[in-house]
Amino acid sequence: MFNRNLPYNDLPLLLPHLSFWETVNVYKKLGDAKAALAELKGRLPVIPNPLMLINTLVLQEAKDSSTIENIFTTNDKLFKALSSSSNIDPATKEVLRYREALWKSYQQLKNTKSFSRELLISIFKIITEKNEEIRNQQVFIGNRTEIVYTPPEPGTILEQKLENWLSTANKKNEIDPLIKLAILHYQFEAIHPFTDGNGRTGRILNVLYLCHNNLLDIPVLYLSKFILEFKTDYYRLLREVTENNKWEEWIIFMLDAIKHTSVFTLQKVNDIYSAFNSTIKLVRDKAPDIYSHELIELIFNQPYCKIALLEQNNIASRNTASKYLRKLEEIGILASEQVGREIFYKNISLFEILSKG
Repeated sequence: MFNRNLPYNDLPLLLPHLSFWETVNVYKKLGDAKAALAELKGRLPVIPNPLMLINTLVLQEAKDSSTIENIFTTNDKLFKALSSSSNIDPATKEVLRYREALWKSYQQLKNTKSFSRELLISIFKIITEKNEEIRNQQVFIGNRTEIVYTPPEPGTILEQKLENWLSTANKKNEIDPLIKLAILHYQFEAIHPFTDGNGRTGRILNVLYLCHNNLLDIPVLYLSKFILEFKTDYYRLLREVTENNKWEEWIIFMLDAIKHTSVFTLQKVNDIYSAFNSTIKLVRDKAPDIYSHELIELIFNQPYCKIALLEQNNIASRNTASKYLRKLEEIGILASEQVGREIFYKNISLFEILSKG
């Protein structure tokens, strides 16, 4: 029996009863989610440089996933921090660490081809900056007046649950990967293997799992947006699985999240691609003397650009770089802003695309 005040040592191992998702509603939602995700995957190659998505959409995913944990920053602070390492507030640093954890773990998983204890610990350490591993103390979810959930106790029981999670994540079986993602996400949050950062680690694992199963080529799905918008339902449905074994509604929620965020992310990709091509045409027409494909790519790699970035990417010397950016501002592509001693040049169209909810 589950008792929220006691460690949930009886958390069932995966995979549980194999027919709980076999309903008409689940299969309908599954078809919609798979179609939307496939359309997004097929569209991603249109973007010429993956950095144009990694430094933009991945950063938005990092921001929303952190907001779920009440870590708040703004798009403006975040995009400026991506271009400059000075004067970054603690919340913005946390979001940047999430982006770093997501990208590094994606590269690691590409090399190792499997989920591992080391991968999970690496994500946790980058996100939290804590020099810890799997927790060796009991924790609970809630506050001083009410405990909502007490995860399995540390030691042999927790290790058994975690090893089962890893084995299930790596094993190929008859379960559709999107349904399996929903099951794995619940289980990871229920195991709660770390003292902190379990929610953010679990949401990174969602996107990694899609890439691991070749459902995405790069980890750009903006999944945390949906979870943030329906945060109350998200936590309620997690509890419903734990307390009442109600899997169907939880799986449908996650399939809806995949569908809606696939559609949303696809629109962002299309908007970025359209703005990129429009900018190429405008520069060719209005400022052909400074045009280069590399320059346009660079100002779309992140919303804020600086003279130093043109130098670092061998596009122009300092004086010439300054001239290029001022010219792009003259024709309405960039807008300059002085912050301390630095001048930032904002890509107006890209910033607007990323700021739209």
